[in-house]
Amino acid sequence: MTNLPLTKQQLLVAMITLSLGSAAQAALTINGSESSARVSWGGADSLSEARNIMSNSNSGSAIKKVDNGYGTTNITNANSSNSNYSSSSNSNTYNTTYRGSFGSSDMLPISTDSRSVAVIDAETGESIYEKNANTAHPMASITKVMTAMVVLDAGLDMREEITLDAEDFIGPKRASSNLKAGDRLNRAEMLLMALMKSENPAAKSLSRNYPGGYNAFIRAMNRKAEELGMSTAYFGDPTGLDKRNVASSNDLVKMVRAAGNYDVIRRFTTTKSYDFYVSNSRSGNRTYSANNTSSLVRSGDYPIGISKTGFINEAGRCVVMETRVNNRPAIIVILGASSSATRWGDAKNILNSLASRRTV
Repeated sequence: MTNLPLTKQQLLVAMITLSLGSAAQAALTINGSESSARVSWGGADSLSEARNIMSNSNSGSAIKKVDNGYGTTNITNANSSNSNYSSSSNSNTYNTTYRGSFGSSDMLPISTDSRSVAVIDAETGESIYEKNANTAHPMASITKVMTAMVVLDAGLDMREEITLDAEDFIGPKRASSNLKAGDRLNRAEMLLMALMKSENPAAKSLSRNYPGGYNAFIRAMNRKAEELGMSTAYFGDPTGLDKRNVASSNDLVKMVRAAGNYDVIRRFTTTKSYDFYVSNSRSGNRTYSANNTSSLVRSGDYPIGISKTGFINEAGRCVVMETRVNNRPAIIVILGASSSATRWGDAKNILNSLASRRTV
């Protein structure tokens, strides 16, 4: 799919379509009542909801109540009307109950090679596989999930244009990027770039353009982690390049569960690819064709509702996912894989084991 809109307004409309209608791209939505969760594959309803979210100047109105990582969560999603896309407003209430905490359950009969792994049944809240799951480890770009939540919590105008500064390319360590100083994208595009492509300057620019600036953003990240009960977590930067960004696998499960209440994060982390039209008055305008960093999302072989990968030397290869297999939702956290093959091997091992898991 190629999007080459002529104006920034056209680009915003193109961005929110994103290929979300493909059945191969799972946009997992918590739905139903009591102890139920259901995958809603892409389609007209999913696209309409995404349009409502991204076309509002204040995105905060479209963010559901956040799961605090514990017990019962009642989620309300109110979609505001918008003359460009909708003639009426609608309000949907989603109630999902997680019973129990990380207790013993029907454990998956598998072994994994990664340093730390946690898998929970998202319907019961019970652990179904753990390996070194309570010890803090570097999380690399898994950090960007927290970055996205803090950005969205602020309710900022997603259509506001942001220009990358030279300082956005300076971090705790060197990292490659296809972006350049002077590149201009709106806030929504920067968020999509950070979540789908894991571009570090995009994440840095989002934090720099936060109310109160960069330092206020970092404080908000750690405050959010505390609110979610992530007792082992610390965030030192918004990209994940800082090796001090750490959390246990079980704490990252809490973060992923909370992120699942943001429809923007669901759709952006499971977007397979997108052609960005990048404006730059100094070096010229160009098209940046970007692909999702997750091979599982790109392949479309598994129903994935949230996904984020990460890598720095200290963290190894990492991934977090939310999925639904064999009619049961699950959250998977993998940290410290020694190679990409190990990371995806462990992920497929878990997914295949979930597919054969006994359900009641």
